[in-house]
Amino acid sequence: NDDIANQICAQLLYLEGEDPSADIWLYINSPGGSVTAGMAIYDTMQFVSCQVATVCMGMAASMGQFLLTAGAAGKRFTLPNARIMMHQPLAGLRGQATDIAIQAEQLKYTKRRMAELISHHSGQPLDKIQADSERDRWFTADEAKAYGLVDKVIVRRGEIV
Repeated sequence: NDDIANQICAQLLYLEGEDPSADIWLYINSPGGSVTAGMAIYDTMQFVSCQVATVCMGMAASMGQFLLTAGAAGKRFTLPNARIMMHQPLAGLRGQATDIAIQAEQLKYTKRRMAELISHHSGQPLDKIQADSERDRWFTADEAKAYGLVDKVIVRRGEIV
């Protein structure tokens, strides 16, 4: 939610201030959440001068998957029994017809932008990301690595190089 996202953004900025050259480690066990809150975390991850390493433990679904994949190249990890799920953004639209049309346009923009960013970070073609995220797409740790969502499956901290 927004409060947690604000805390994470503040912690990223604080850790950058403490040591701008040190990696920041973001451990993810999340079923997902608000797109706007997640995008605030994403933008802050890209904004800080530190490299943000990501580690999936348990589950990284929806926005959790997005943030996992957005970690620093070569520093995106998952534990062997974690599950990762990618899908298109969800929204509940309501209101007057004209308001719903405006919200639908914003949702289409967000869907495309997130697919572009996942494509950028994973190395997969945009059309593949768009097709694969039409419905829930679950990955094992090894499948996530093969797809480019993470760089390495690790069992022990010592395997992080």
